[in-house]
Amino acid sequence: MHIDTLLAPLPEPVDLTAAAVREQLDPVDVLVVLDDDPTGTQSVAGLPVLTRWERSDLDGAFATGAAAVYVLTNTRSLDEDAAAERNREIVEVALAAASAAGRRVTFVSRGDSTLRGHFPLETDVLSAEIAAHGGGTPALTLLVPAFPDAGRITVDSVHYWVTDGEATPVGETPFAKDATFGYASSDLREWVQEKTGGRIPASEVAGLGIRTIRAGVDAVEEFLRALPSGTVVPVDVVEESDMRVVALALHRMRDLDVLLRVGPPYVRAHIGQEIAEPVRAEDIAFAYDRGGLVVVGSHVPLTTAQLDVLKKARPQTVTIELDVHALIGAGREAHLDAQAQAAAAALADGTVIVHTTRELVTGGDGDESLDIARRVSSGVVELVRRVLAIAPPRFVIAKGGITSSDVASEALEIRRATVLGPMLPGLVSLWQPETGPAVGIPYIVFAGNVGDADSLATVVATLADEH
Repeated sequence: MHIDTLLAPLPEPVDLTAAAVREQLDPVDVLVVLDDDPTGTQSVAGLPVLTRWERSDLDGAFATGAAAVYVLTNTRSLDEDAAAERNREIVEVALAAASAAGRRVTFVSRGDSTLRGHFPLETDVLSAEIAAHGGGTPALTLLVPAFPDAGRITVDSVHYWVTDGEATPVGETPFAKDATFGYASSDLREWVQEKTGGRIPASEVAGLGIRTIRAGVDAVEEFLRALPSGTVVPVDVVEESDMRVVALALHRMRDLDVLLRVGPPYVRAHIGQEIAEPVRAEDIAFAYDRGGLVVVGSHVPLTTAQLDVLKKARPQTVTIELDVHALIGAGREAHLDAQAQAAAAALADGTVIVHTTRELVTGGDGDESLDIARRVSSGVVELVRRVLAIAPPRFVIAKGGITSSDVASEALEIRRATVLGPMLPGLVSLWQPETGPAVGIPYIVFAGNVGDADSLATVVATLADEH
């Protein structure tokens, strides 16, 4: 369906600014965003992000006074048991740190805008763990997967992927065929039923429709307050002001505990941040005068297309390929050593692209596929670690969710960072590492499924030392 046809019958959006939302913030409140891969920071600026969650990490983050704190869980790369345990750990530490700091926490489970990830596992675990530690069981769980910046919108509870003016129900896209997190439903009410195995029937899921949202904050508050406790609420979103209306309604409803399962931009709307302008090269401090390292792990078709455009745009750029079969086989060590040496040497002359072979190797089931993905990712991590020790690059771009998480926490050993802002409007996040060997190396977190074919080349051109 053409996007104009889909949107034509809708009422005009509410004229609501970020400042109007920001004025209603209580400095006691803080969102703790459990980000299932690091790309969730792509829509915010000036916020702390943690890759570890010991008490001192949360204490330091709360002490900044930030309205939201990101904790990188990387659970999208974990099996269900490990994902559940990681969520439990973070809730316990975050609640203790918040109590000591006098902050009131709302937990945000940050999931993928194309519906991949551990749902309902993560929201179930968070609800149970909050209650187990003396908090109120969330009265409502809001699902806000929309990501308008990247062409993901929700209308009448149907989630769409918009590209080239065409709105495709997300269940009909390649994302729905994910080996681990695949699904059939595009209507979020039916998706909840599908993902819960019928435990929550679609008839009991209450869609917060775009017409209610565009009737204003009062209408949203009235709708939400009338729902039975425990209701799951998919939220329609077409543009930023739709999220701001919902955010303002929730700020009025501080007497109710809610749980949020969201795509990247909702946090920005909830805390009243403007849509940040892209970071410019002159805003970035570079510690090293050599080429940058572009690490590509994602296998989604858009990433492959972006990689092709980057190579064509920069034909002089050295490309180092990591063979997936070698990384999961007996020749792993020799392969990594040879490719790391080659990459480090090439950085003296300019930017280097490192990517895995484009063949997607999967297992017999979802867990086996995840295990293969982790082994491949660990090979990418080891290569980056070795290159960093030999020749620290001017910058590092990591393409893909699992890749960017593992490169951040393991290869670059980033424990704490500040999100400087986006490299592309609302899409690609730049971190300033504050700990570890990567201090002074701008780190760019680039999701596999965002942007257009030229986006990766555009970001590299902004960062690369062209002289």
